[in-house]
Amino acid sequence: MEPMRLQKYLSAAGVCSRRKAEVLIAAGRVSINGETVARMGTRVDPRTDRVRVDGRVVRLRRKQIYIALHKPAGVVTSCSHPGERTVLDLVDVGQRVYPVGRLDKDSTGLLLLTNDGRLHHGLLHPSFDHEKEYEVRVDRVIADGALRHLAKGVVLKGRKTQPAMVRRLSGRVFRIILTEGRNRQVRRMVRKVGCRVTSLKRVRVACIQIGDLPEGSWRYLTAEEQNRLLKGIVS
Repeated sequence: MEPMRLQKYLSAAGVCSRRKAEVLIAAGRVSINGETVARMGTRVDPRTDRVRVDGRVVRLRRKQIYIALHKPAGVVTSCSHPGERTVLDLVDVGQRVYPVGRLDKDSTGLLLLTNDGRLHHGLLHPSFDHEKEYEVRVDRVIADGALRHLAKGVVLKGRKTQPAMVRRLSGRVFRIILTEGRNRQVRRMVRKVGCRVTSLKRVRVACIQIGDLPEGSWRYLTAEEQNRLLKGIVS
């Protein structure tokens, strides 16, 4: 195995994303062969170098894990949140995985988890505008004009949302496809057109569909799904 940048090594080892790795390095929490790393461009040889984070040895994982979880309401999208049930409480794979992106506590639906930093970095990178599809139920019949407004984009904190695809399912239910991921974006957009979200379920991330996966359950992605998902993400 060829030497690699330290950020990539930590990501491939499942410690964190590359961006978070830079934070750990800048904080002086990473060492190679006993010496604290001070330079971001440092390279590491996985065959001979001993890497530690906070004093604990970090080794590359041989098996990369990709999971689709149907997150229930009331569960926090976090690796650790004292006093709250987190998405990691719902999976048991014997290795550390972490969520890709977020779903707010009250929302349900598809959440991806992995120990592959490439996927985490790629899906969250601004240049990879992957689609996220949601099924939305609101508190009243939503007008056609309001749906067209959502599709064209609404202004949130001074910046207009990207155009979206919107399809009505019934008087109070519609689907919306976004290519960006601002905090609680769907709920905030719906408030802008005079309605309130009563339930929000994510049914797709990029090429991965939630299908008939029961709420609270998870499954491994198939090899085909993994290949399709990893294809074209930022390396």
